[in-house]
Amino acid sequence: MKFSGIYLKQGKEQSVRRFHPWVFSGAIQRTEGQVHDGDVVDVFDHKGNYLATGHAADGSIAVRIFSMNGYDESASFWENKIANAYELRKRIGLVGNHETSIWRLVHGEGDGLPGLIVDVYGTTAVIQSHSSGMFLERKNIAAAIVKVMGDQITSVFDRGDGKAGGDSQPAGEYLYGKKDPDVCLEYGCRFRIDWEHGQKTGFFIDQRDNRRLLGEYSKGKKVLNTFCYTGGFSVQALRAGATLVHSLDSSQRALDLAIENVALNGFEENTHAVIKADAVEYLREKREEYDVIVLDPPAFAKHLSARHKAVQGYIRINEAALKQIKSGGILFTFSCSQVVDKKLFRDSVMAAAINAGRKVRILHQLQQPPDHPVNIFHPEGEYLKGLVLEVE
Repeated sequence: MKFSGIYLKQGKEQSVRRFHPWVFSGAIQRTEGQVHDGDVVDVFDHKGNYLATGHAADGSIAVRIFSMNGYDESASFWENKIANAYELRKRIGLVGNHETSIWRLVHGEGDGLPGLIVDVYGTTAVIQSHSSGMFLERKNIAAAIVKVMGDQITSVFDRGDGKAGGDSQPAGEYLYGKKDPDVCLEYGCRFRIDWEHGQKTGFFIDQRDNRRLLGEYSKGKKVLNTFCYTGGFSVQALRAGATLVHSLDSSQRALDLAIENVALNGFEENTHAVIKADAVEYLREKREEYDVIVLDPPAFAKHLSARHKAVQGYIRINEAALKQIKSGGILFTFSCSQVVDKKLFRDSVMAAAINAGRKVRILHQLQQPPDHPVNIFHPEGEYLKGLVLEVE
């Protein structure tokens, strides 16, 4: 089938030839035919040589490439893509894992499917589209998931709550099956997942391995988990034997979920408390002294224009934590801002340490887990950065 064509300016094809999955609007010389947001388009160099196929998009990223070999609209196209992603998760031990039933099946560019996220919670697959093109393909994607995963999946839910899909986009729907039990496992800990209304697809799966690492530093310690959301870090700290864990968030809904998840795992009430507050303000008031602090804020910057402001935000919150933490304490600090790279984040934390007048040593440099793979040709996909610091 012939799709609309996008022709690049001379020399602008080099990034595509180097397998970068984005075509920026400034690289386009002309278009052939009517091109709308979400359309499948073929990309050509200035001489008319075929380069790739992807979804057209409004904005600076004009095409998100999902194939270098064309697209025939057959069911097998999506089945092959999903199967490739599924096989990776089998190889890293997530499929059929009796201790962990929460994992990511498709991670956008990392799996050659820009604009698409698919997370698995038990026997439910949750689709989240970050492009109109993937939203328009959601039924084909759901069918492919069912075909590839077979009886391991009994329902597929489409979040339908991103920017993709326009005003007509539904609030969310089951494309296959119906709602399954929503209590799932992460390294043996139980969590209730609200994939219909929660943030992202209901859980921050990318911190799975980092939460387990926190447990290694939590036995017998007093722990503060800021931006706690559903209490993932809190549960792992309590499981490891923390004497007291405080879960802090500005959202009462998040705190209620954290309380529920702590109870699901049978921990005593006197070992856990929730605090509704702004993290920086709470840390500056220095009401408590903590052995371990977790700083896992939402992205402070989603665009380059906000990067400077984000850096100031990271300095501010890390400085407050470093001033507050006990001598010999452990700070887990993270950034999920894609436009803040590892070096810039590390420099921001160093500036915070200087301001706080504390000496620190890096014990671990953290990142997203292997079910959130990074396409080596798309370094922008390495969004999660973390440091574990010992504070003298």
